[in-house]
Amino acid sequence: MKNHIISGLIAMGVSIGTLWWSPQWMGPHKTLKIEHVNKTPVRGALYTVDENDEVVPLDFTKVSEEVMDAVVHIKSTQTSPVASMRSPNNRRGQDAFKDFFGADPFERFFGPQYRRQQSPGRSQPKVGSGSGVIINQDGYIITNNHVIADADEIEVTLHDNRSFKATLVGADPSTDLALLQIMEKNLRALPLVNSDEVKVGEWVLAVGNPFNLNSTVTAGIVSAKSRSINILRDQYAVESFIQTDAAINPGNSGGALVNLQGSLVGINTAIASPTGSYTGYGFAVPANIVSKVTEDLLKYGFVQRGYLGVTIRGVDGNLAKEKSLSVTNGVYVDSLANNSAAKDAGLKKGDVILKVDDNKVDTAPELQEIIARHRPGDDVNISIKRGSKDMNLKVRLKNREGDTEFLAKSESEVLSSLGAAFEEVDKDILKKMGLKGGIRVKKIYPGKLRRETDMQEGFIITKVDKKDVRNKKELIKAMEDAKGGVLIEGHYEDLPGAKFYALGF
Repeated sequence: MKNHIISGLIAMGVSIGTLWWSPQWMGPHKTLKIEHVNKTPVRGALYTVDENDEVVPLDFTKVSEEVMDAVVHIKSTQTSPVASMRSPNNRRGQDAFKDFFGADPFERFFGPQYRRQQSPGRSQPKVGSGSGVIINQDGYIITNNHVIADADEIEVTLHDNRSFKATLVGADPSTDLALLQIMEKNLRALPLVNSDEVKVGEWVLAVGNPFNLNSTVTAGIVSAKSRSINILRDQYAVESFIQTDAAINPGNSGGALVNLQGSLVGINTAIASPTGSYTGYGFAVPANIVSKVTEDLLKYGFVQRGYLGVTIRGVDGNLAKEKSLSVTNGVYVDSLANNSAAKDAGLKKGDVILKVDDNKVDTAPELQEIIARHRPGDDVNISIKRGSKDMNLKVRLKNREGDTEFLAKSESEVLSSLGAAFEEVDKDILKKMGLKGGIRVKKIYPGKLRRETDMQEGFIITKVDKKDVRNKKELIKAMEDAKGGVLIEGHYEDLPGAKFYALGF
């Protein structure tokens, strides 16, 4: 009992002492001091190795400050009506985009603020947004073609919130790039690196405007190079993306992928996602392709691209075993087009391409990218393996029409606008159908024919605005002369009677 009494007295004494010294028992002249630190030093949680092989803290603040002024927000508005008729080809293309991204492709590209606002008899504006990168202090901006495609008005907002109307200098659907210009000087511009020297595992930052959240910076590494994801639907698509795990979302399209020196590594273009939002990987057009496309758009108004004229696939263990190849790397030549640069140079089916000039090629996208940097008439040295023999061939590249001359701008613009490949029609077929002449639609790609008509592949065009069309040159001439719109007349080989399609110009 005595021990219990003593323990109780001690506990009471401690409680009274605690109350006495607690703040609420202090006099009014007492204050509780809380220290505030105005400037907290940045401490690197991660480390990297600098050019002198010294371990240094990894800090993204400086490069972020440097690059944000060169990345812009782009708003594109389309007010012109879109035809309600869609061809089965177009629906299949849309489904392919949706399967890949897991969402409406337009919302995937432009962000959730994008809405298709069409109603019968009315033309509602469609508004989308994306990003762009200033690559020249005189107002030249590179972005993705899909960000501004079919836009009637393009508005660019700088990092300091100044806004400008932009002019489209040129676009290249094959690489999904477009060049804009605004009327402003002395802008902050990003230099381009040699993307061949970019290493897998290298730190990169993605800068853009996801979900309309301006000037967003995310960090990651280069996960892979020369990726092809079969997302571009252009006839002559070039896909050799830089893959990164820096977070990229809708609205980042056209934004910058930069290294830790603040130089442009690539233009962010696509994501691989079942939801339409970031789930791990993004893809950027390499800076070397950006440089070539920009130079051609400025100099020629469109891209002058050289072609080998081959069907290819990357070599792996299974293909090497199937074809009894002596190598397990390189690019296998499946077939060659007639009158192609490759065939003229002596390449044969079954050859394995190992190098182009000094560039080693292990995959089909790598070869595609390297050739796409050249123009018609350029010479390239190709190293191949034919059986057990090593050979070197000099190839003079041709244009897509099969010669070494630069394409005329008008011809390229018409064909790209229509979005189709054409071929001559056999004379026996024309005679059987009772036609004097015509040109067959061999393949339909994104363009006016797909967007505004339900024309099918195999259609033989015989007249444009009641003028006879017997070959590609006459078709191009008729389209060049069109004002306001054209009426295309023709026939399907297996259907009776003439068919008519109207196009707006």
